[in-house]
Amino acid sequence: MADTKPEKPALVLHLATGGEPLLFALPTEGVGELSTRLSELVRTGAVETVKTKEGSDVTINVAHIAVAYTDDLNRKGKVFGLH
Repeated sequence: MADTKPEKPALVLHLATGGEPLLFALPTEGVGELSTRLSELVRTGAVETVKTKEGSDVTINVAHIAVAYTDDLNRKGKVFGLH
């Protein structure tokens, strides 16, 4: 039986200094656009403001981020890079 849970998109940020990743719940609209811009943001070390699912604005200094990606928080038991 297929998993019927709705997607729970999130922005996942791994700081360059280590530690636990930062997770920000995102609204479903606009996730694709953000996903395509992430690689450029990390390459340039830009400062970016992202709207969270709750409507808050989070400003991120991407120069301090080692890895950034969007993911579905409903997926369980996966290892990054292995699907």
